[in-house]
Amino acid sequence: MAEAGPDAPLLIACALGIEQFALRTGRGRGDAPDRVTVLRTGMGPRAAETAVARALGRDGGAPDTAVIASGFCAGLAPGMHPGDLVVAEETRAAGDPVPCTGAELLAEALARAVPGRTVHTGPLTGSDHVVRGHERAELRATGAIAVDMESAATLRTALRSGPRPVAAVRVVVDAPEHELVRIGTFRGGISAFRVLRAVLPAFYEWHRSLLLPRR
Repeated sequence: MAEAGPDAPLLIACALGIEQFALRTGRGRGDAPDRVTVLRTGMGPRAAETAVARALGRDGGAPDTAVIASGFCAGLAPGMHPGDLVVAEETRAAGDPVPCTGAELLAEALARAVPGRTVHTGPLTGSDHVVRGHERAELRATGAIAVDMESAATLRTALRSGPRPVAAVRVVVDAPEHELVRIGTFRGGISAFRVLRAVLPAFYEWHRSLLLPRR
């Protein structure tokens, strides 16, 4: 894994305009790294792959650019609620799983940044469509705790040009008992939006930890 240098950029990738708005206007902006970008990729793995490749290309393919995939997700585990946080230990899609950097540290930072919210850690799986009904149970049987369409493609693309710190943090917007219709009208959508606005301090704490000398 490439270590982040003292001026390492941070790229936060999300799919939707509402996710980008939450992240850009969230708490903790004063603690931001010197170079931080909140990138809207568009929906789906192909859009994420294209946008992240382009963004890292603009940065000269800097090997120390840290990348976080963020936004909303569908929870797969019973007992999950809208507004719960998911920290990926790895992302899964076609091909080998992608291990995430510092998942435990990131989960601890999120618990401090968003007190009272449950933080789940485990595998985050990918899909090219909104998952409903029996598909949730099938994905849960693989050990995954949540699913979204962009995280796996984002991290896989970020690592294509070489090793770098990568992570994925998602906010549950629907759970097995309450399937998503539209984010704007879903009763848990406001809760999930508020949680997403609060995650930046944890992201920056994770990023700063990458700058510390290795012992």
